Amino acid sequence: MREQLHIIKIGGNCIDDPHELGLFLSSFATISGMKILVHGGGKMATKLASKLGIDQTMVDGRRVTDAQTLDIAVMVYAGLINKKIVAQLQAKENNAMGFSGADGNLIQGVKRTSSSIDYGFVGDILKEGINIHLFETLLQNRIIPVVSPITHDGNGQLLNTNADTIASKIAIALSSHYEVILTYCFEKTGVLYAVENEESYIPILTKEKFIQLKAEGIISKGMLPKLDNAFEAIEQGVAQVAICNAQNLSAIGSEQVIATQIINQ
Repeated sequence: MREQLHIIKIGGNCIDDPHELGLFLSSFATISGMKILVHGGGKMATKLASKLGIDQTMVDGRRVTDAQTLDIAVMVYAGLINKKIVAQLQAKENNAMGFSGADGNLIQGVKRTSSSIDYGFVGDILKEGINIHLFETLLQNRIIPVVSPITHDGNGQLLNTNADTIASKIAIALSSHYEVILTYCFEKTGVLYAVENEESYIPILTKEKFIQLKAEGIISKGMLPKLDNAFEAIEQGVAQVAICNAQNLSAIGSEQVIATQIINQ
């Protein structure tokens, strides 16, 4: 029987709110066994870019990254946010270590190309881009990898990569070695029919239902890449995928869970 591995991605407004982030990390710290934390950047990079007068462009929930924006992303994501999370986990007796994709060649990608949009220094993860051996070494030594959304191309170039994608690709790569449970955490209860109504969450979401809701415009913007990655994970061997409020993390796997479960159907 394969060992269980939790891969948890935290993002959204929870990153920006120290109190909410602290509560989430307290729940994360209580999860026993092997675990990996992937984090986004919230709105911090956008706020810093605004202060510096650097315009930001989003396309389908993904940030277009010019050279100046990349510098901000690296400073905020792989620096400030990553190290604050690691420090808080150490205070909770969770031996964490922070990474960008360049550290230890953990995650390698390639600069995105598109016939219609210049995404700048946005990275897509290579098929063999996840360093499974390094992840296994860390996990077997009870070190918790805390992964920021910065990857590299192997030729010295850093790349801004969607954190939901990183979580999904890590989960897929490690699913042949572990029973992987992938959980996306943010400020909402799950995938919602009405974005302002937390009680309108969808308990179970199939690919067919997702396509329907996307066509109707009910699911849009930043939720699109999250769900694209969630379905890719469940279709490629990840045991469980859920999307939930960060404060409901402790209920994942129980009958009391309030979340959107992604199922392969």
